[in-house]
Amino acid sequence: MDVTGRPIVITGGGTGIGAATARACAAAGMPVFLAGRREAPLVQTRDDILAGGGRAEVLQTDVTDTAHALQLLEAATNAFGPPWAVFSNAGRGLDRPAHRTTDEEMRSIFEVNFFASQALLGEAARRMVEDGAGGHLLACASCVSKFAPPYHGAYAATKAAQDLYCQAMRLELAPAGIHVSTVHPITTTTDFFDVSADVSGRSGGRSGIDHTPRLFRQSAERVAAAVLRCLRRPVAEVWTSRVVRLTAALRTLRPSIVDRQMRGMLDHRRLRGDDRSEADPD
Repeated sequence: MDVTGRPIVITGGGTGIGAATARACAAAGMPVFLAGRREAPLVQTRDDILAGGGRAEVLQTDVTDTAHALQLLEAATNAFGPPWAVFSNAGRGLDRPAHRTTDEEMRSIFEVNFFASQALLGEAARRMVEDGAGGHLLACASCVSKFAPPYHGAYAATKAAQDLYCQAMRLELAPAGIHVSTVHPITTTTDFFDVSADVSGRSGGRSGIDHTPRLFRQSAERVAAAVLRCLRRPVAEVWTSRVVRLTAALRTLRPSIVDRQMRGMLDHRRLRGDDRSEADPD
């Protein structure tokens, strides 16, 4: 599929996977509309794209604002015409044992990772159906939408919900010529994990990425390239690691095998709450 001239909206577009995807799409000739909480990274990404001869605009927004979906899609339409693709990429993590996760923390992470995504994709789908020109919706559901590592149960739960929501949308919207894809990256070398550690109240300079073997790490550019391939030739799920995809399948077939491997990630001091580097969620 020729994506030249087809506008795309990307949330979380100032850094990490969002910024890398924006640059890749712009290089392929797509007008890019970026949204995010922090203005400076958005502007930097936009300026990089403009310097390279691409087209880009930005909107600083909070995806937990109930009006953000309408505002974002209206602004994107005014800039480049109706979006042909929407990539719901904004998200946050939480590094916390499940039994020490408060109701407030759980609701907060669902607001960002699931409800904001549901609002944006739902509104975009309604517009695409009404317009009748088809389109492509994508969500960054992460590999942990299929299995949950220790201390990331809340995050995995939001991504599993996002994944299942998109599965239903994929079937429902196919008759309208609208593709729906989920993106399942493995640990990506961005500031996501540092922010997750800060949100969790952990200090000492270590984040979740410090515990991840190099085999299971990747660059944001690798994910961006995979997303662009999906835009050109749509698939239901975008994976960037065959090993992790097989692990996800094995988790369904033989949960005990994967659980046994995951136990190696347990830190019993944190489980008991003895680790003073982690703030008390109370």
